[in-house]
Amino acid sequence: MRSRVALVALTASLSACSAGSDDPDESRQGGDTTVDDRTYTAFTHPAANLTMEEQSKFTLGTSPFNFVWEIPQLGPFYNNDSCLGCHVGFGRGLPQIGPTGIIDINGPQSESLVRVSLPEGAPNVPGGPVSVPGYGTQLQDHATNGVAEASITLTWTEQAQMFGDGETISLRTPHLEIRDGLGNAIPVDMRTSFRTAPPMIGLGLLESVDIDALADPNDVDGDGISGALNDVWNPETNATERGRFGWKANTPTLHIQAASAAENDMGLSSFIFPETNGNNDIQADQMEGMAFMVSAIAVPAAAPRNAEATHGRELFDQFRCSSCHMPTLVTGTGPIPELSNQTIHPYTDLLLHDMGDLLTDARPDFEARGVEWRTPALWGIGIATTIRDGIAFLHDGRARSYAEAIMWHGGEAQPSHDAFQGASKAEREALAAFLDTL
Repeated sequence: MRSRVALVALTASLSACSAGSDDPDESRQGGDTTVDDRTYTAFTHPAANLTMEEQSKFTLGTSPFNFVWEIPQLGPFYNNDSCLGCHVGFGRGLPQIGPTGIIDINGPQSESLVRVSLPEGAPNVPGGPVSVPGYGTQLQDHATNGVAEASITLTWTEQAQMFGDGETISLRTPHLEIRDGLGNAIPVDMRTSFRTAPPMIGLGLLESVDIDALADPNDVDGDGISGALNDVWNPETNATERGRFGWKANTPTLHIQAASAAENDMGLSSFIFPETNGNNDIQADQMEGMAFMVSAIAVPAAAPRNAEATHGRELFDQFRCSSCHMPTLVTGTGPIPELSNQTIHPYTDLLLHDMGDLLTDARPDFEARGVEWRTPALWGIGIATTIRDGIAFLHDGRARSYAEAIMWHGGEAQPSHDAFQGASKAEREALAAFLDTL
């Protein structure tokens, strides 16, 4: 199998000197699974406490993830031809879509995608979004032969906002022009949602967190934060289950997440989403290995905090950022024993929150409303640009800095936005210094 990028240190040669589960400085972000690497390879390591057998399984699982898929497996419609193409270094994808993508063996590749649905109609699965005839629920903007499903052009507009001290910041908004593969207008009332690829560290740890215990959909505690759950369809169990992965928490397990990405992003069938003739593109052992690898990617240790970053950590609480970006969680029992019963510091509650009308995509996704987004984990955010240049934040990559991301917050996060907007330049820089340590 050919790899797009030769990832380094995919073996377990890097060990993590765990500080235990009561680490007061929050530096062991992944508990005993933490690795001590904050270089460009930081996201490529297996959890530090895996067994030798699990380390080998992890390494084998990287093969289908890195593999550049070709015809006849690829497509016929697709967004990218490898998982690694959107998750370079297992990090974030760029807010890039359309014909200007990276040129690979199969032509240009997109690193972002567009989810679509109709406002009314019968969904394909119970409670799910309504498919667009001829397009499904995701647009594939590349094809192995002939024209793609859609032609997508991304442009940006800028608007200035002002902080309380008079300093200004420019916020950008993405705009998509979507046409069919021949360049014609698509004649349906289609809801769209532009999304970038999130980082992949620590996902197995998050899969083991009891999110029901964190939920407060009716704001019973009266803190103004009403984290909600999403109930979604699991095609493996044919049952409705809690969603926890994806920007809208619309996927119940990492097993489904890996298989869904293969099907929707690359047009690859598997035993989870099989071909009608039973000839699947990804073999069962490849899918299982990749799903294990995705579950076992380690979290890097946080960097030491200087005085400025320590003050920034205090402001993180004072500005109420920690109400949703919860610093500390404890994992329960999961499918990988070494990830169980770990005290971790992901800075998320894994719940859906109303982020306000400025961030809405106006597209329901199971029980998630257009204004609702799952709180993303912040661990590793401080080395996001070390992993790769040009990355951006929020679900659609509109934010080029921490400050821009915070200034887009609304809805339940409006008090945090207002506190940050009214803060002094020194306070804003202190908060950024803290985030740089994660």
